Amino acid sequence: MTATIFALATAPGRAGVAVVRVSGPASSEALTALTRRALPAPRVATLTALRDPGTGEALDDALVLWFPGPKSFTGEDVVELHLHGGRAVVAGVVEALAALPGLRVAEPGEFTRRAFENGKLDLTAAEGLADLVDAETSAQRRQALRQMEGALGRVYESWRLRLTRALAHIEADIDFPEEDLPGGVADAVRPELEALATEIGAHLADGRRGERLREGLHIAIVGAPNAGKSSLLNALARREAAIVSARAGTTRDVIEVHLDLGGFPVVLADTAGLREAAGDEIEEEGIRRALDRAASADLKIAVFDATALPALDAATLALVDGGTVVVINKTDLALANVESVGDRNALAVSARTGAGLRELEAALAELAGARMAGTGAPALTRARHRSALEECRDALARALSAPLPELAAEDVRLASRALGRITGRVDVEDLLDVIFRDFCIGK
Repeated sequence: MTATIFALATAPGRAGVAVVRVSGPASSEALTALTRRALPAPRVATLTALRDPGTGEALDDALVLWFPGPKSFTGEDVVELHLHGGRAVVAGVVEALAALPGLRVAEPGEFTRRAFENGKLDLTAAEGLADLVDAETSAQRRQALRQMEGALGRVYESWRLRLTRALAHIEADIDFPEEDLPGGVADAVRPELEALATEIGAHLADGRRGERLREGLHIAIVGAPNAGKSSLLNALARREAAIVSARAGTTRDVIEVHLDLGGFPVVLADTAGLREAAGDEIEEEGIRRALDRAASADLKIAVFDATALPALDAATLALVDGGTVVVINKTDLALANVESVGDRNALAVSARTGAGLRELEAALAELAGARMAGTGAPALTRARHRSALEECRDALARALSAPLPELAAEDVRLASRALGRITGRVDVEDLLDVIFRDFCIGK
């Protein structure tokens, strides 16, 4: 990492303030070249004029900050230039930096990758930082901030250290059987391995709440044609996201909108109307996709038409289960005298007038919170975490049933290595590009 990198760290476009970040061994030279002054005091914002080192042209009056390594975000020498956020100002400063020897534009996530490689944060904290940048709801922000601050990494690292101690005891028993070691050292670590296996199993059996919170809870709206599904989607989204028509079968594909319900992220999907006789092959495909989405959704909203009561659509009724919110729509056109469908309470709603929408939103927010709210312990948030933990759990199970201490030691070593991959302690080079390429430029 001999190159010095720079990039715009704030969103591109016209703004009040734009921040350009520089990191690497030539950061100090770049700052003095732009300011034509000695370096300012570390970590003190200093107002100074910036000039093009080549032409002497004035670029901006900016606040500059100097962070000598290792006391910086990346662990290297870092400079931050807080500019006026006009496009021409940013372009002029970026062009001036690009002309300096030893500097180049940063790749996506390269600042955070350098922070990881310099020991400033582990991989889970880096992923938490990415999630914090992408957070759209308060619950997502809280989870990401906690992970960025190291809560998840500390759990995994404590497990890895316990495995390391257990492995040391087993190998001592193997390597020095004739020495005067405490009797049955390998057997003595069994309770610790069993306790770890139990803790990891409980961590995995979390209903994927962390992953759901990070990605959003998926809710599918299902119902017969013209039950008012698209109108309900628009009412909940508070915008015209789906086409509404009196003609049955207007919705042919799945239409998604992202909502914030009580601080929890929700992906709401409108689907094609369910009926046995499709109008054509396109509608038939839409119905197939609707059924697939209903099967894969975390929750369903089953919409029944109040004007068709007391009859209930059979295809929709078949989808009602414990993960379904039942809605009787169009109550502005007909009275809804159905209080429950199966064992589910029915909510009377009018997507046209808004009656009952507040109660529906409250019910959905409560269900979303039940599936995503924290229990106090940090939640795993990514599929790679889950895969490594499952590998660790399986290795521990093999170690506990191994007929020879040598085999148990190897499985404990594999379990420790799987945990180390989550935080970045071992065997992570092949993961780094995948993890950091999803970061924005300048982070």
